[in-house]
Amino acid sequence: MSAQLDRVTSLIGRLFRTAPLTCVFLIAFWTVGALTGAPGGRNDDLLARIGFGPDSPLWTSLSSVLWAMDLTGYVATTVLLLVFGTLAERELGVLRTAAIFLASHVIGVFLGLGVVLLGSDLGWSWLDSLTGAVAAGPSIGGVGLALALTFRMPVLWRRRVRLITALSLLVLVLYSGWLEDLLRLTGGVAGLLIGALFLRRDEARTPGTLAEKRVLVGLLVAASALGPVVAMMSPFPNGPLSWFSDVVAVAQPAQDDVDLACASGAAEQCRAMLIQLSYGRFPALVMSLLPALLLLVLAEGLRRGRRFAWWSALGVTTACAAVTGWYVARAARFPDSGDLEVGFSYGVPILAPLAITLVLLLRRKYFTVRLPRHAIRKFWRFTLGSIGLLSALYVFGGYLVRDRFAPQPGFLQLLADLPTRFLPPGHLGLVPLHFQAHGLVGTLLFEYTGVVFWLIVLAGLLMASWRAWPSSSEEEAARARELVRRHGGSSLSYMTTWRGNQYWFTPDGETVIAYRVVATIALTVGDPIGPGRIDAVRGFAEFCQENGWTPCLYSISAETRDVLAPLGWQAVQVAEDTVIELDTLAFTGKKWQDVRTALNKAAKEGIAAEWCTYADAPFAITDQVRSISAEWVADRGLPEMGFTLGGLAELTDDGVRCLLAIDADRTVHGITSWLPVYADGEVIGYTLDFMRRRANGFRGTMEFLIASAALELKNEGVRFLSLSGAPLARLDRGERPRLLQRVLDVTGHVMEPVYGFRSLFAFKAKFQPAYRPMYMAYPDAAALPRIANAVSRAYLPHVTPRQGFRLAARVIDRS
Repeated sequence: MSAQLDRVTSLIGRLFRTAPLTCVFLIAFWTVGALTGAPGGRNDDLLARIGFGPDSPLWTSLSSVLWAMDLTGYVATTVLLLVFGTLAERELGVLRTAAIFLASHVIGVFLGLGVVLLGSDLGWSWLDSLTGAVAAGPSIGGVGLALALTFRMPVLWRRRVRLITALSLLVLVLYSGWLEDLLRLTGGVAGLLIGALFLRRDEARTPGTLAEKRVLVGLLVAASALGPVVAMMSPFPNGPLSWFSDVVAVAQPAQDDVDLACASGAAEQCRAMLIQLSYGRFPALVMSLLPALLLLVLAEGLRRGRRFAWWSALGVTTACAAVTGWYVARAARFPDSGDLEVGFSYGVPILAPLAITLVLLLRRKYFTVRLPRHAIRKFWRFTLGSIGLLSALYVFGGYLVRDRFAPQPGFLQLLADLPTRFLPPGHLGLVPLHFQAHGLVGTLLFEYTGVVFWLIVLAGLLMASWRAWPSSSEEEAARARELVRRHGGSSLSYMTTWRGNQYWFTPDGETVIAYRVVATIALTVGDPIGPGRIDAVRGFAEFCQENGWTPCLYSISAETRDVLAPLGWQAVQVAEDTVIELDTLAFTGKKWQDVRTALNKAAKEGIAAEWCTYADAPFAITDQVRSISAEWVADRGLPEMGFTLGGLAELTDDGVRCLLAIDADRTVHGITSWLPVYADGEVIGYTLDFMRRRANGFRGTMEFLIASAALELKNEGVRFLSLSGAPLARLDRGERPRLLQRVLDVTGHVMEPVYGFRSLFAFKAKFQPAYRPMYMAYPDAAALPRIANAVSRAYLPHVTPRQGFRLAARVIDRS
């Protein structure tokens, strides 16, 4: 407990040193709020005194910065300032950060005041309704500070932050539409003006990369989906487009309106309102959010460059514009307002999807990644099969329990009603509502048929966006093995030939990069094989961009890391390779005492070291090896790891040599496997991979096998042995680690009681190796969470939920 408290104290102290202004302001912000009870709920009397509005004193433009409207405002503002306030103080300093924050707030509130007064004079009822409102919150200046800071951000982040922030602010203004939403927008405009005047740097205009252009289009489509959601979720929408909530939401009429319609004799209207009133909240919510959910899923596909997502988004946005236009022409009730207000309020929902459609058409060339034919066939079989199964379930199941519907339908009536189960109920008045379900079975059939179908479709589209479809053939694998033999590489170079890898070749075919795609991350193993590493990495990165993946070079050498530095890639150490030079090897001196003891003990007990190839070994031997491996996995109670850690399947590869510890009774006490390392077509070294020993075998089995391998391979003329890298363990070289490196060090410490990476590193130190750091290189720090997920899934590819919970529990328990 004391260690955790010290760690928290150290973190807080570091935050105070990095961003003193942000920390002091947040303490004052929460203290003032707590003393006045502001976080407990909206206090209209307090807001009337300190909030800013058209009728407020001028000094409230400053006092309004110390309060927020409610608890949500306090939490959101705190997150906003902790992120951008800390970055601003680090980049601009305390004084300039304070000046930009206050200037954005003050200028923003007066700009917003001007917009309200101008709109009121023009007779715009929405802006006129804000003339008596007041608002407060430092998020006005916080948004301005964030947008001003974008002028000092890298181009990639500048575009992303501006687009996301601007679209979010516009959505809130148009659909929520309260004074605080408008002031945040004008505060952001003020921040952009301040940044343009005082923070802009003279930089050459950098064209966006293919990946960035896809991201921006995807964000635009996603933002278009969020507007109707804000309108529907807001308890009191007030924006000029707030009427759109009636379009996307299932109408839930008041009981008094239902009674009035039924009493008036309007039978059809009465029946429809009763059905809408009885509709469950969850299925109504899901089906109402269906267009937004579909656009969000397609936005992810656009971010990955998928052509099917482009076609689908084009169709959805066009349909949204057409349906909204139909509603405006046929069903909308226009207020008695000016032409400007009516044109804006009812024209934007039609023009916005049309504008997105135009953007998609103009950017068509960015979305070139096509699914293979078998994947398309699989998706349509899955989708059509789901429709058929759910349709049969609704029609035949509904007929069997037709007494659960009112009025009771016949078979043909259920069949005619079937298409409406897959559309939002009552959506735009297009869907006639004939039945009212009651009872559990009737409700499930009536309300959840469409929910289940669309959730299945959304999951299928999402998987099609994420999944990589392997395309490497046996011919490409053979070419890769030939390049490994010809050019050689690092100690992990042979792992590029393992099953499960895909291959990318340079145009001349002389360099290959082996990779596997996990969760849209293209993970490589070791250095590129062949000449021209920097050109190979540049070409591989472009190849990944075209396919919507993020490249990550894993377990590369320091030389490759240095080659990547000019490309702007970042790197962090993930393991420590341990290499034994065989030319000077001699087991003499005190440091080799444990190794000599193992050799002598094995000789006394009649245990010998025998080389074999696993594929040609007798069944009596391979059966024992499988048993030893199964026993080792069972004793740990945890899933076996993969990726750079080979298992039984990798023992059968060509070129892999196995060294067994066998006694006179032909009992196998342990096994090690050794992967060849090539140079100019010859084997110059071996890398230790598979290590297993019998639980009741003699102590020192691994020391004996490694020492025996070193002695025999030295006699064969092999130059070195690599004991491979120990993941999440490294040699302390006295360097100050960066934040990410410290995170990996802590992860290795936490995982130590479970997988023992550091114990393995300490074991290898017995052989007095030379240490060579192994790195992970990546082009975009924003992808680190996804890279971490991909690496963990690569190492634990077959973990079950039960094993995952067991692993987490053991880590927590032993930490």
